[in-house]
Amino acid sequence: MRFSSLAVLGALTAAALAAPSDKHYTLHEKRHVLPARWTKRDRVSSDSILPMRIGLKQANLDKGYDYLMDVSHPDSANYGKHWTPEQIVDMFKPAEETIETVRNWLIAAGIDARRITHSDNKGWLAFDATTEEAESLLQTEYHHYEHAEKGMKQKACEEYHLPKHVQEHVDYVTPGIKLVAPIKRGTRSSEKRAISRGGASKTRPSKFVHPDHIEGLGDLSTCDVAITPACIKALYQVPEATTAVKGNSLGIFEEGDYYAQKDLNLFFANFTPNIPKGTHPKPAFIDGAEAPVPVDEAGGESDLDFELAYPLIYPQTITLYQTDDINVATKPNETTDGGFNTFLDALDGSYCSYCAFGECGDDPVLDPPYPDPFPGGYKGQLQCGVYKPTKVISVSYGGQEYDLPAYYQKRQCNEFMKLGLAGHSIFYASGDDGVAGPPGDDGSNGCLGYYSKVFSPAWPNSCPYLTNVGATKVYPGRTVYEPESAVVDPIGDPYSIAFSSGGGFSNIYDVPSYQASAVASYFKNHDPGYPYYVGNDSFDTNGGIYNRIGRGYPDVAANGDNIATYNEGDFGLSGGTSASTPIFASIITRINEERALKGKGSVGFVNPTLYKNPSVLNDIKNGSNPGCGTIGFSAVAGWDPVSGLGTPNYPKMKKLFLSLP
Repeated sequence: MRFSSLAVLGALTAAALAAPSDKHYTLHEKRHVLPARWTKRDRVSSDSILPMRIGLKQANLDKGYDYLMDVSHPDSANYGKHWTPEQIVDMFKPAEETIETVRNWLIAAGIDARRITHSDNKGWLAFDATTEEAESLLQTEYHHYEHAEKGMKQKACEEYHLPKHVQEHVDYVTPGIKLVAPIKRGTRSSEKRAISRGGASKTRPSKFVHPDHIEGLGDLSTCDVAITPACIKALYQVPEATTAVKGNSLGIFEEGDYYAQKDLNLFFANFTPNIPKGTHPKPAFIDGAEAPVPVDEAGGESDLDFELAYPLIYPQTITLYQTDDINVATKPNETTDGGFNTFLDALDGSYCSYCAFGECGDDPVLDPPYPDPFPGGYKGQLQCGVYKPTKVISVSYGGQEYDLPAYYQKRQCNEFMKLGLAGHSIFYASGDDGVAGPPGDDGSNGCLGYYSKVFSPAWPNSCPYLTNVGATKVYPGRTVYEPESAVVDPIGDPYSIAFSSGGGFSNIYDVPSYQASAVASYFKNHDPGYPYYVGNDSFDTNGGIYNRIGRGYPDVAANGDNIATYNEGDFGLSGGTSASTPIFASIITRINEERALKGKGSVGFVNPTLYKNPSVLNDIKNGSNPGCGTIGFSAVAGWDPVSGLGTPNYPKMKKLFLSLP
């Protein structure tokens, strides 16, 4: 009834919607080239209903970085004075003038005020309109567009216009000029950083090997063979934890990979007998996710995360953010190739409808729809704001920048900025393929460009509001009392695939100010000697293979090779930057614990403090991250795009962060 009534209303008001005079309108968006594989088809019928969304210009988004630095930089008088969620929403919501200007324009153009809704986070205005109404309103024409490969159809226009006095208040309009087809899964790596396996797989992880012997591996003299909790504590001088301050749980993200309690029990019994049998994470299950699973279905990633984190923080707790139902998590169809948005939705309800960079809420093409229409899927509504985020979150999953639209990544990056403003520390594994992406991601070697020689930066790692963790290794014959090296494991030694620490420079984000001096020093004193391009506009030109002005990553590192683990009931050794990440995140959780005991708040976004005080980390000066037919970048004195600033020195880090307000 609603559609038929609206169609009648559209017919009755068509005459009232006088065609706006061109002189009062100006071009707002225009698609200059039709994307490959898309074909423009017939006009959309005049009485078809279009779900119109007008994204309002957010206030102060251009100041978000400065706001975050104000509460995160150790030299700021406001260090540690993190914002409440309400303050964050109020700061970035559109100005009242913006809301009223756009609303008044719509009403004056014949859209009844009762048809207009305003999103909860104040970011957009929505209404259903006939095509005739929308075309008159925007001085445009809507056509059907069809994707040759996928067969999918979208309604869009080539360009649209807005009144001059309205344009400054509008970010974008949908449906508009955007055409996005699903990315074929398998050509990119929206995968676990270390363990490429789903929870239902019966194949052993590619980075998992059985040691020649197990006896004596808990001794510090064998840390060059197997990294146990004792080795990690010795490497980074971490004492046993003894407290569990309320509200300081460590958050760990998982998707499509599930822990088994039997594996955790085996690990505790053999390496950390002080941790009771049955110790498990607190569930924070999102959109139909479930855990744990029987031991023969256990995922190597989840087991590894908990087996690394618990020995460092126990008796402190861990919160498990298990995300997405079984269809999306382990059997993704070709229309869900994004990532992390449903996780962020669950942490921040306003993100479910947050509008920025031409994207309003979850992407209808790249993100999963809930209720899940497929058999066995989660039938509830998308979960928005159902969990309070922990102060530290470790994420060992990701993909490559090249595989997702920049607007998708930038909108997501803004959310990480807001989490930082609220005092949360978010750690991401930097990747396991050196300067490349996983083999088959764009090029067969995981590299970009016409000749597959251009380095492939990772997503969402290049976002400047995250802390990226690279991987180091205790090489054979070395001890925990000597400097580590960056991981360089060729195929077959010891794993079935090559492994080196992901690192490089973004094609989307410029070098942030907190990192500028470190990156400049790297180029001045240790120029890698490769040809480069300057900015994404000159991508793959003049033989350049990396962006000279991009945000560099990783930021820090921790051990990530030959890690002792139990998986599917078996003992073995595993590795990846996904091992390094929960180690570093656990150490920050320990520091938050110490600050809480002294009545201080969480450290929040740690990058500005660490770049300002690199001496609290162990500088890594050996190793590289090969890829794309090169040796990649090299670990050198100071920051480098292999090991970042280095590995944790817990006593120094604790002293520094306890000295801050």
